[in-house]
Order: sequence, then C-alpha cells, then structure tokens
Amino acid sequence: MKYRTLGKTGLNVSEVGMGTWQLAGKPWGWDAPDEAESIRALYKFVELGGNFIDTAWVYGRADESSAPKEMHTSEELIGKFIKESGTRNKVIIATKIPGKNRKWPAWRGTPISEVFPDSYIEEMVDSSLQSLGVDSIDLMQFHVWQDDFAKEDGWKNTIKKITQSGKVKHWGISMNDYQPSNCLKTLDTGLISSIQCIFNIFHQKPTEKLLPYVKTHNIGLITRVPLDEGGLSGKLTLDTVFTDEMRPHYFSKARLQEYMPRIRELEKLLGTEAKTLPELALRYLLSWDEVSVVIPGTRKVKNVEANVSVSDGRKLSQKLMEELKYHAWERNFYLDLDPSLEKDGYIEK
Repeated sequence: MKYRTLGKTGLNVSEVGMGTWQLAGKPWGWDAPDEAESIRALYKFVELGGNFIDTAWVYGRADESSAPKEMHTSEELIGKFIKESGTRNKVIIATKIPGKNRKWPAWRGTPISEVFPDSYIEEMVDSSLQSLGVDSIDLMQFHVWQDDFAKEDGWKNTIKKITQSGKVKHWGISMNDYQPSNCLKTLDTGLISSIQCIFNIFHQKPTEKLLPYVKTHNIGLITRVPLDEGGLSGKLTLDTVFTDEMRPHYFSKARLQEYMPRIRELEKLLGTEAKTLPELALRYLLSWDEVSVVIPGTRKVKNVEANVSVSDGRKLSQKLMEELKYHAWERNFYLDLDPSLEKDGYIEK
C-alpha cells in the first residue's frame, strides 16, 4: 500500500481507502449486507495496509423502521471492529454530520440554521463518538454544503470549540454531488482541511477549479464514487436488472442505451496499463497528485483485495490520461429525477 498526505491535516493516509455506505444496517439504495463479511473486509483492509475508513452518521440508518434491531449502523460496526481488533492507533476514521433537515443536496437559499445549527453540530459529534466508541474523530465532515454558509460565524466558532475540546482533530466537507466547486469561499476561511467529492472518468469537473485550488492551498482531496455507482465495474449489460432503490433510476433502460457504448469505448483502452475497467478507474484517480485518497465503497473481502492491489505507485501514462479526457460525460441524472433542481444550478456548467 502507498500513502499520501491528507493536505494540511498532516495525516498519512492509504491512497486507497474504504467507503462504508453499504457496510452495515439497511442502507438506502442497497440490500442489507452480511455484517460478518463486512467485518472480515475491515480486517483484510487493515491487514493489507489500508488505514483510511470513511463513514457517516446516516450510513445504515436510512431505513431504520424496517432494519432488524440486531443490525448495526456503519459507525457502530466500525466501532465494533476497532474494539475487537485493537486497531484504533492504526486507522484514521472520517465520518460525517448529516444536515438537520435531512435534505440532499443542501439547497441554495436555505439558511445554515436549518442545516447545521450550532448545538446540533455538537450533538452529532457526540453521537458519532458514542457509535464509534472512540474519544476523538480524526476527520469530521459536513455531509452537504452550500458555499453561502461561509459568511456565517456560528459554525466557525462551534467547530473551533469542538476542536479545542479534543473531540475532533480536523474538519472537512463532503460536497453536494456534481458541485465540486461549491466550497471555494468556505475553504478561504482556513477552517476546512479536506474536501470529498465525486470524481471519476466520466465526471471530470473537479479538474477544472477544485484540483488547482487544493494543490495551491494544501487541501486534502477525498474522491468518492470512483466506479460511477458500479457502472465502471465492468459488470453492466443492457439487460442488467437492479434490486435496490437507487440504481434502477441511475441506470434506467434509456440511460443504459447511452451508457454501454461508452463502456465499450473505454474497454478498448485496456491493456498493459490497466487490465480491467475498475483498475483503469482507480488508476485514473491515483494518477492525479492532488488526490489524497480514493474511497471505493467496499463490503467484501475480494473487493478489498482488488482495490488495494492498485496501490502500487504506478500511474497511467500521460498519453492515456490525455485520451481519457475525451471520455468525460457530464450527465443530468438528478435533473432527470427532479427538473426543479435546474434553478439551483445543480450541475456545474
């Protein structure tokens, strides 16, 4: 495993991390996992040198009403793993505070008092500490954001107070999907050490404004959805049927008709530099020096092994990176579901 520095946090993180949305409980959009296999996946990840685990307060809570009581949330399962393995000093835990109004994305014009009121931030930090069973969180992230929040002082004073208490070491922001630059004024405050955003071969918008900013200002960059919700897994066909709630919309029949020809074109690039689509997708991201860590969602041992194997220090050639620029495909998936998002500028132009 190779390691990179997470911006000005100074944390030495494994360049392949572990995303845990699907790890435990009954997460929205996915079938309930085998938590015993999830625990084995965590053990294998750390055994292979992985140390960056990204979770969130909501993971595993999205369908509490129908989830069996014996199921854990993602934070609780990670806490169970840390306790039984004795690996707290070997792992870096990043989690997230959901907006109080439970709205994704954070809508423009909604005041921060409805999303992250001061007392709520403190309450959620304490809740995550309890679920994880730890005394301090390495990186606490706001799960949604609007850059207009930068002009408010309440959250700034609150996170300073929490940091001084020792409960949180560093603060970050997990950006609204497909809005990678909706944070630059906030980063200018100097209070945020890392940004998490969607970044993959199809969604290359972060390269335009965000990557130059984080490079200049030493901000850690955590990249999520590297396989485009599984589209770059190499497993999709025109006849693929999904049983979860989210992906039948994301990969509708009409969208698959557009999607699969693009996958076929990417497959033509496979060879000595990357033998599979997942390898190509992960190597693409790790070929950017600005990227601190990529966090594919993982809950099976075999996927941990495959993901970690890409961390060998080998980057894609400049020629292939140039070729991949032509495969960018900025889509309006969320606008397809809710056209009213257009007025919020939901997809960056």
